Amino acid sequence: MTHPFAPPAHERHWIETVTELARDFAASAAEFDETAELPIANLRALHATGLDRATLPAEFGGEDLSYRSYGEIVRILSAACSSTACVWVMHIGAAVGLVQLSAPDVGRLYAGELIDGKRFANALSEPSGGNMFLMPQQIAEPIEGGHRLTGAKRFVSGCEVADHFLVNALVDGVPTFFGVSPDETMTFVPIWDTMGLRASRSQLVSFEGTVLRDDRRCPPSAEQRPNHIAAGLAFLSLGIADAAEDALIAHSRSRVIPVTGQPLAEMQWLQFEVADVHTRLEAARMYSRNMAWLADQNSPEFLSATMTAKVLANEIARDVAQLALKAGGGSGFLRTSPIQRLFRDAQAGGLMAYSAEVCKDRIGKTVLLPQD
Repeated sequence: MTHPFAPPAHERHWIETVTELARDFAASAAEFDETAELPIANLRALHATGLDRATLPAEFGGEDLSYRSYGEIVRILSAACSSTACVWVMHIGAAVGLVQLSAPDVGRLYAGELIDGKRFANALSEPSGGNMFLMPQQIAEPIEGGHRLTGAKRFVSGCEVADHFLVNALVDGVPTFFGVSPDETMTFVPIWDTMGLRASRSQLVSFEGTVLRDDRRCPPSAEQRPNHIAAGLAFLSLGIADAAEDALIAHSRSRVIPVTGQPLAEMQWLQFEVADVHTRLEAARMYSRNMAWLADQNSPEFLSATMTAKVLANEIARDVAQLALKAGGGSGFLRTSPIQRLFRDAQAGGLMAYSAEVCKDRIGKTVLLPQD
């Protein structure tokens, strides 16, 4: 019997397709990490399969790909190359977001652009805004035919190849979304020299009087719906955790202790610590799959579930990678080892909005304080 949280049977071919592609992505992950170059070949390969189109709603030419399959795809991609997974999550989140948030005719335009292979980026976080990426502080000034924005958005993954941006700003004091195409008023500031997710190239985008066109303005949303960025972040961390656990197992089985002649895997202290992180990883996987199932039901519980899933996934990714580094010892500390790269990538999830601390704050208030 198929588990209710598993990808639907008619979508299993997408899991198989991505699993095959991921083998090549994994082989080039270390090189992309070293050069900090955008893995555009990987992103094009994903698009060539028709996967980008499949994420679109059926009314816009897509397949209504379930969030259960989407989460599994993000996890597989992230285990292979977390930077590829990160850019793809933001690309799909911005593209499908613009399709769903825009007026129907504009939504169809963006859907056509995604199907044709155009790139999308998510430009919401402000330098002074912290985790409050849905509550912009920068004001768009009214002009004829739209508004004008002067400011900046940071950590915009894949911005340098984006054809369209999902941007927000304050209009008459209200947070408002716009679709924006890059022009000479937008520049990319190279801030992204980081310890992890290096190939995501999440630069700062500067807006100097950029026009936010009225015909690209998203009308107020009449309903809450799941979104691919919130749903994808937990799976991004889970994929890193999967890869770190695999690296830990491989090293522990192959490393022989000279004094005893036994492999490291037979050491009881390591078995106990592996048991701890493995059970927590299984729990985080199951809760994240529950979150994806809630998204497929369009449940009002989805948003709160994303925060719990993200905290669980962020923390277990760090802990599995830490144990892998501990077991790897000096060998795992070498730049030639995948362990050190996974350790660095694992730190990113807890910093991405909403950060683990913000999630815990909201979860704690929900548990402790009376709700309206």
